[in-house]
Amino acid sequence: MTTENSSAHSLRHSYFEATARQRLSWILDKGSFRELMPPTESSPSTHLAALDIPGAFDDGVIIGEGLLNEKPVFIISQEGQFMGGSVGEVHGAKIVGLLRRAIRDKPAAVLFLVDSGGVRLHEANAGLIAISEIMRAILDTRAAGIPVVALVGGSCGAFGGMGIVTCLCSAIVMSEEGRLALSGPEVIETVAGVEEFDSRDRALVWRVTGGKHRYLMNDCAALVEDDPFAFRDAARQLLADKQFAPPDLAAQKQNQSRLLARMDNFKGMRDGLQVWQALGIQAPADIPMMNCADLTELQKELYT
Repeated sequence: MTTENSSAHSLRHSYFEATARQRLSWILDKGSFRELMPPTESSPSTHLAALDIPGAFDDGVIIGEGLLNEKPVFIISQEGQFMGGSVGEVHGAKIVGLLRRAIRDKPAAVLFLVDSGGVRLHEANAGLIAISEIMRAILDTRAAGIPVVALVGGSCGAFGGMGIVTCLCSAIVMSEEGRLALSGPEVIETVAGVEEFDSRDRALVWRVTGGKHRYLMNDCAALVEDDPFAFRDAARQLLADKQFAPPDLAAQKQNQSRLLARMDNFKGMRDGLQVWQALGIQAPADIPMMNCADLTELQKELYT
């Protein structure tokens, strides 16, 4: 580690609270980022303008290229502070364009800094189509031999269509503050009622969708502290240690069987505490207070 990086590590930053541009600047090698389609070269969403909703020239996502540990990578960073990181036509087109360029240029990896509640409802079908195009582009990129690593630790998490997109990536890195699910807590409560899921119970929300739960369920490859440099180091380690095979039918069938078995094993459980106990964890109530290092050791015991 360089002196410069050591100095940066000594200053505590929160990935959860940072903007999209701050996150990517901390994760990539210093000064290596080159933005593609910067605000000066793109236009706000016409769909939002038609509804008299203020837009943003980058449409809530930054794309570009840079270096990670001196290796060329492409990067996508969603801005959760703009419309909840939601995906509309322009937002989606930028992501798909970068992924297609990755297939052409063959970087070492694509880093996807996910921070999104899902599709932008204001853009209706245009947003839904954008999500589906991102899904296909992720799989095409992986099929071309380029790993796509999702980093989830922002305030909006990864929900809706972006929850699916995240799970299509080669690997996922999460912090305890990160959340990953198909339906958000408010959506579940609206559809099924507060008796089914109380979205105001923040501890419950994190026990069901948060990074610690996802890590214990083996849904993500690494759990890190709420620190951009911890995310950076985890991404470096994954790319250095792991050989990412392109997706194939046999692997998908195996994963589907695992998920079906999981549905049977935890059927009827409504709280992470119940699931953790069913996994064989002796003191599930201690999980929320455990640090990442201790939880990593516990997860190893569960799956070895």
